[in-house]
Amino acid sequence: MTKLIIAYIATVIVFFAIDFVWLGTVAKDFYQGQIGPLLLDEFNVTVAVVFYLVYIIGLIFFAVNPALEAGSVGKAALYGALFGFFCYATYDFTNLATLKGYTTTVALVDLAWGTFLTGTSAFLGTWITMKITG
Repeated sequence: MTKLIIAYIATVIVFFAIDFVWLGTVAKDFYQGQIGPLLLDEFNVTVAVVFYLVYIIGLIFFAVNPALEAGSVGKAALYGALFGFFCYATYDFTNLATLKGYTTTVALVDLAWGTFLTGTSAFLGTWITMKITG
């Protein structure tokens, strides 16, 4: 149980840090330019925190824990990337199907980002946990 708590904390920190850089600096103008009218004027921090905490539970269950059991950071990266791909595909393709102004470009960039972010976070969360717990 202690190993999973360490994995959860490590993965939350990694995921949040990487996504914060992406959303806060790298891609901010991209999203604003592509789907600005769909964005809220004020970022909803509470909902974002709930998303991060819940999403990482899924990532631990489907990628990090199996990778820890196998002792394989490669498995973490693969399972994490797949988890990210399917979750972000659900979000992006649903938005394409239901929202006016949600562009294919945004969907594809966001899908690629979610796949990379989730795979990288699973990899690093697993690696950090393995280093801490031996």
